[in-house]
Amino acid sequence: MISSQKSEVGGTRHIYRGWDRNSESNALKLTSGLLRVEPVETEKRITAFIRDYVRTQGAPGVVLGISGGIDSAVSAAVSAKAVGPSRVLGLSMPEVETWDAEDIKDAELVAKTFGITLERIDISPLVRAAFDRISVFDSGDRLANGNVKARMRMVVLYYYANRTRHLVVGSSDKSEFMLGYFTKWGDYCADLSPLTDLYKSQVRQLALHLGVPAKIVEKRSTPNLWPGQTAEEELGLNYDQLDLVLFGLEHSMAAEEIVRELRLSADVVKRVEVRCRASEHKRKPPVTVKLG
Repeated sequence: MISSQKSEVGGTRHIYRGWDRNSESNALKLTSGLLRVEPVETEKRITAFIRDYVRTQGAPGVVLGISGGIDSAVSAAVSAKAVGPSRVLGLSMPEVETWDAEDIKDAELVAKTFGITLERIDISPLVRAAFDRISVFDSGDRLANGNVKARMRMVVLYYYANRTRHLVVGSSDKSEFMLGYFTKWGDYCADLSPLTDLYKSQVRQLALHLGVPAKIVEKRSTPNLWPGQTAEEELGLNYDQLDLVLFGLEHSMAAEEIVRELRLSADVVKRVEVRCRASEHKRKPPVTVKLG
């Protein structure tokens, strides 16, 4: 938990306003106040983390994908504040099946707001070339094909990183991480991941503090792997509810307690719990066997 890590900006501090770790007990009440954060402290700690890591690695700057969504917008904002806008390169990587002019405009708005350079790369030819060379390609396998798009964006980001000696900054949040709601070796693939200890609802709080344009803060989140995909619809809960379910699971609450606290159906909470457990492999490095 970020709330118990050492901070370089003033010792051990909590970023949570509504929760005291020392009061954690079986009587934990799942209310929205639990997930309120201290935005100034959160910004300081994240920017210090980015700045220190970039310095220790001797990198001249960072590169990140900017989709026009809230997570990548916040990652861009904290990166610009950490190392300076001139040392941040953003890549907008649309592709033909999910091409959305508004998302492209929103990516441009993020770059303009935080003063960073943005390049747009249409990855459609790269994705099509991969599909054309895969003998078992199936146009109807939406998930497998969508994951190719996410992994192709990773390939492009790391090509730029190799050419510029930049580090890749990721934009996955804790909600997505706990659920495994990301492409393995795709959108979670990065050198540093500054938002992975913030739930989606907390990322929204930080976004407002950082000055991310309101239209981006309020838009529906999507991995953008196929047309019409939205995260909340796919997950079956809005993020305000989902984050409280995840908070409860993270702090060892039984599913039955969470159902009681949030007045959700047992099936919904169980589905979230099962998804977290089933995606454990996505959060770990490759497994191996010890032979020595």
